[in-house]
Amino acid sequence: MSAFRFVHAADVHLDSPLLSLALRNPRLAELIGNASRQVFVRIVDLCLDERVDALLLAGDLYDGDQTSMKTARFLSEQLRRLHTAGVRVFIIRGNHDALSKITKELVPPDGVRVFGGRAETFEILRDRGDRPIVVHGLSFAKPQAPEGLLGRYRPPVEGAINIGLMHTSLDGSPGHDVYAPCSTADLASSGFRYWALGHIHKRSTTEGSCAIVMPGIPQGRDIGESGPKSVTLVSVLDDGSFSLDERVVSMAQFERVAVDASGLVTWPDLVARIEIALGEASSRSASDHVVARLSISGATSLAWNIRRDADLLHTEAESRAEAIGNVWIEKLETDCRRPTIADRVDSADPVEVLRRTMSDDIVESEEFQAEAQGIVRDLLSQLPPECRRTLAPDDAGLALLVKQLCEEGAEEVLARLAAGSIDGAR
Repeated sequence: MSAFRFVHAADVHLDSPLLSLALRNPRLAELIGNASRQVFVRIVDLCLDERVDALLLAGDLYDGDQTSMKTARFLSEQLRRLHTAGVRVFIIRGNHDALSKITKELVPPDGVRVFGGRAETFEILRDRGDRPIVVHGLSFAKPQAPEGLLGRYRPPVEGAINIGLMHTSLDGSPGHDVYAPCSTADLASSGFRYWALGHIHKRSTTEGSCAIVMPGIPQGRDIGESGPKSVTLVSVLDDGSFSLDERVVSMAQFERVAVDASGLVTWPDLVARIEIALGEASSRSASDHVVARLSISGATSLAWNIRRDADLLHTEAESRAEAIGNVWIEKLETDCRRPTIADRVDSADPVEVLRRTMSDDIVESEEFQAEAQGIVRDLLSQLPPECRRTLAPDDAGLALLVKQLCEEGAEEVLARLAAGSIDGAR
């Protein structure tokens, strides 16, 4: 008796637009913008190398209202590679696919089953003596699916190994809208042996009598989708048990790279520490490229120089990243502070005196806070409602936002006033 093997992937988001990256770094935007295609090729290569029986794609293969047929042609070419090798493909449409005009017009190659808006089943013929495999699927007919879909699936076929594809927000996840919600417990008690899920971009697995797998997005698109990304290689034994093997396929992985500048007094020392941190991130990476968001923090006499010359530091970081190879700087954030002089209250350092005056006497005063909050309220009123709620959901949120803006503004002022330059800073 032979094992049935398949690759489970979801949320490929072919040719997803990356406008924010394009504005900052066109070369980086090109890398990540093309990565979704390269990753899909890797998924197909994995199917061919492992000689699997099927590829399951659990929604959001496309990325919304596509108008170019180039994406569709690329997809058709890759699906034909699978058909030629005898690999079946099962696809359901997710919320993004439901927006795509191409999805509705594309005629898939032979061997590709795209499930419709009504629950369907497909039995895979196997050798005599092997338990049948039945694949269940249901696509989104519209971009919204506020109600659960589990009740609309056909019941499991008696005596078969039942595998279901579903695009769902499952039990809920921060940053994801609710789509076709259902609970892990309901899926586990459905009588299916494997649920191939999609929609949540973070990987999760639940194993047992019913394997419930959310493979996550196979290629991150921003810092919110950090880390290596993968698909799942699944082997189904004839007793109905499953073996799950995570396979990293991402071309580039976003990573937050922290650099502690505490105690540093020279610019070259800071740059050297950044280079070490980037090198360590590169050595840890499971993907071909690392896209780093640098975070410089700590108490250092360089604090004001770092703020003043942040653009120069960004350039220094990019230079070191290029020397390491396949490392990119997505953004540089700074949260450094000048060391306090607690035992020198009457310090003669005029910038230090001004810092204490701004912090203790001005920013904390009721008059300043009232005026600052009024200004921020006026600015917030010009933003869309959803932005206002995110930035300042209530009075406490408004006070916290004003405090953060005041701290950042004070440090910017002090950075410009700090006299002189540290070694190598200019």
